[in-house]
Amino acid sequence: MAATVANKSATGPPSADLVKGLGLLDCTTIVMGSMIGSGIFIVAAEIAREVGSPGLFLLSWIISGVMTVSAAVTYGELAAMMPKAGGQYVYLREAFSPLFGFLYGWTLFLVIQTGTIAAVAVAFGKFLGFFFPWISEKNFLLNLGSVTLFGHPVALTFSAQQGLAVAVLLGLGIVNIFGLRTGAWIQNIFTILKVGALLGLVVAGLLWEAGHTAVAAVHTSFWGHAHLNTATLTVLAVALVGPLFSSDAWNNVTFTGAEVKNAKRNLPLALLIGTVTVCSIYFVTNVIYVRALPFAAIQHAPEDRVATAVMEIIVGSKGAGLMAAAIVISTFGCMNGMSLAGARVYYAMAKDRLFFSKVSKVNSKYHTPGVSLMVQAVWASLLTLTGTYNQLLDYVIFAVLLFYILTILGLFRLRRTRPDAPRPYRAWCYPVVPVVYIVLALFIEWALLMNRPVRSLAGLGIVAVGIPVYFLWSRRSLPAEH
Repeated sequence: MAATVANKSATGPPSADLVKGLGLLDCTTIVMGSMIGSGIFIVAAEIAREVGSPGLFLLSWIISGVMTVSAAVTYGELAAMMPKAGGQYVYLREAFSPLFGFLYGWTLFLVIQTGTIAAVAVAFGKFLGFFFPWISEKNFLLNLGSVTLFGHPVALTFSAQQGLAVAVLLGLGIVNIFGLRTGAWIQNIFTILKVGALLGLVVAGLLWEAGHTAVAAVHTSFWGHAHLNTATLTVLAVALVGPLFSSDAWNNVTFTGAEVKNAKRNLPLALLIGTVTVCSIYFVTNVIYVRALPFAAIQHAPEDRVATAVMEIIVGSKGAGLMAAAIVISTFGCMNGMSLAGARVYYAMAKDRLFFSKVSKVNSKYHTPGVSLMVQAVWASLLTLTGTYNQLLDYVIFAVLLFYILTILGLFRLRRTRPDAPRPYRAWCYPVVPVVYIVLALFIEWALLMNRPVRSLAGLGIVAVGIPVYFLWSRRSLPAEH
């Protein structure tokens, strides 16, 4: 059965009804816009608490940047080789088997993509509430008390903040149905605005430091008590979760492979330009944090809003409002990019008869996977109501890195099993760069397993549940294959 699905996919590309409407700029803004959400503005506090010194803090952003760019330029070979709807799902399917592709798509739909979109939607509502106070998690539109499930109280409430999150998610799902170009234009505009906001923070920080050299933060112990040993490296590896997932979702552009013009050139180029640009901006932004604030102030920023604390020092009381506006813009663009791209994976799975059949339908007028877009929007909306999506995201961190490792290993396997396949772009410095990523990622996996065993194993559990689901779905589609 597995071989039948794989062969069917290879001979009949699931992207037949989609249209090529994305150029290099569009692809690059999808990479950058999906990466930049709310993380860069708030994760610095947790990283600083974990590593304990400015030196290790900045080193974590350097390592995450190296890993992100290394993975992106490696994925470029797979993207140019197989520019199809589904991207990473297709790479895993073709390199190993349909089971591996399904497990990735299953986890992506269940929590990785939709959970991230849900969390970003709530962050959008939270910071929009700065300007409209009634948009609050404490302003209940519906309050039915609470019930106890598995010994834990679960509130049966629906807040104005959740209501806005649901409305935005459903709205973006609908808007992206009305043509690929509609979603792409929204993405281009909001990515330019959010990159401008980050660059504005950097420029303001540099100008402030130039005029306040006497009061700029001075760190007498830049490396703290850190020593180059296994304990320090383990702490650093666990802390990398923050910067790595502030930089995550760069792979989303591969999901749209079937809709990219000159994909064999534009996909690898967009991955390179997008990741290098964002990772560079992230590093400089964190340098500004370290220069503007004492390290203890980064560690204990109110509600972890480090960027807000920096802006209040630089521009005074207006800083909080400016940063709230920047985060509103950033989160909206992130939601749109991830919504647009993610729907293409479930569409590809449905074409392979490994997801609900109606999800494979393409809108005949606008040539978009409308059903897939709305199924994703509805599930993400439900996750905003559970109040547990942040926990679910913690659980899949281990699994997400595992899929990146597997995909890059898939490149090695395809080089061996399909040596004559067209490769218009080849991974930089192969095999050194891919191996560097795998080694670093495996060390982080080990550190997470040792330090966060419950969450790591829970993440694997979410993936593992997909195995029986895959075989059930395969059996369900078997009659249609004969």
